[in-house]
Amino acid sequence: MSPKPFTHPDAVPYRPLDWTGQQPPAWPRGSVPQHVAIVMDGNGRWANRRGLPRIEGHRAGETSMMDVIAGAVQAGVKHLSLYAFSTENWRRSPDEVRFLMGFNREVLHRHRDQMNEWGVRIRWAGRRPKLWGSVIKDLQIAEQLTKDNDTLTLTMCVNYGGRIEIVDAVRRVAEDVAAGRIKPQAINEKMIRRHLYIPDMPDVDLFIRSSGEQRSSNFLLWESAYAEYVFLDTLWPDFDRAELWRAIDIYLDRDRRFGGAVDKPQETQR
Repeated sequence: MSPKPFTHPDAVPYRPLDWTGQQPPAWPRGSVPQHVAIVMDGNGRWANRRGLPRIEGHRAGETSMMDVIAGAVQAGVKHLSLYAFSTENWRRSPDEVRFLMGFNREVLHRHRDQMNEWGVRIRWAGRRPKLWGSVIKDLQIAEQLTKDNDTLTLTMCVNYGGRIEIVDAVRRVAEDVAAGRIKPQAINEKMIRRHLYIPDMPDVDLFIRSSGEQRSSNFLLWESAYAEYVFLDTLWPDFDRAELWRAIDIYLDRDRRFGGAVDKPQETQR
């Protein structure tokens, strides 16, 4: 049976997950990180090195995003969170902000049916204030369209900041205390988590940043407390599923102890 047609006129043709012909490595069963978070960095530098305006880098990064989503599904990743627009990005030039707002909306238009075909569930994490109503509407449409999918949960983090997420959660807890619904001594980590933007989002296992920069940039601070960080030099428009799989290989070589330790004295040579 042929797939149903796209509902949006700007949508691109359907592609199978393996349209590149690439297949992920044969990792041991159960070893793949279940939640991967990515800071998609380097669009502006990619464009400027080619004598192009920054927005052309964002356009070029759209293909990378779809390739990485497909690669995550192939690899068996269950949760993928992408940093699409931060609360700090409002400081950029008005022209770039306007472009990014419209671009986020258009990307959803072009690809939500494709992702639905792949079994991807789309969710949004972020703040409503300042965010364009049309962007919120399209995020909600994508959420509704894909709500029953369970192959991969894709969280689009738009107008998102890790610190303000925690502030918003603490504010809601404080309101409950003030209203007498909870007692201060009952506040714990589980309660704070229940007030985050997506309470059931699992902790991040693998945190990736492209472009060579080595910082978290306020992304999923609470959820990444014990994540393994992998920083790759590749600029985002040159990033693809093979780069994702390379990051997973690096992750699998790490020893995750979650604060614990095992005493392994080194033998001295005589």
